[in-house]
Amino acid sequence: MSYVAVLVAGLMPVVCAGIAKSGFKGYDNHDPRAWLSQQTGFRARANAAQANCFEAFPFFAVGVVLALLTGVEPATVDALAMLFVAARAGYVFFYLADKATWRTLVWSVAYLCVVALYVLAMLNLQVG
Repeated sequence: MSYVAVLVAGLMPVVCAGIAKSGFKGYDNHDPRAWLSQQTGFRARANAAQANCFEAFPFFAVGVVLALLTGVEPATVDALAMLFVAARAGYVFFYLADKATWRTLVWSVAYLCVVALYVLAMLNLQVG
C-alpha cells in the first residue's frame, strides 16, 4: 500500500493544477504560470496547494523508501503512508475551502507521518 500512497501523492499536484485551471474560459496554455499568478480565490489556493504538494512529495517518497530499505515493518510504513495521503487530501480540501486552521492541522499530521518514517528508519539502522 505504501507504493500506492507514493503514486497518489505524486499525482496530487496534477489534480490541484486541474482544479485551478478547470472551467475557466480565459485560461492561457501558452503561458500558464503567468495566468495562474493572476488568479484569486479558489483558483489561487488550488495553485498554491499544487506547489505545496510538489514540495512535500520528495520528503515523503524518500521517507517511505528509507523506511522500507531499513526494514521498518511494512504494515507500519503502509499505515503512515496512507495517513499521509489522507492528511494531504484533507490539506487540499481545506485549502480550497479557505479553512486555514484545519489546513494547518492536517498539514501537521502529514508532516509528522513523514518525520515518523525517518525516525523509524534511523532507529532500525541503530538496531540492525
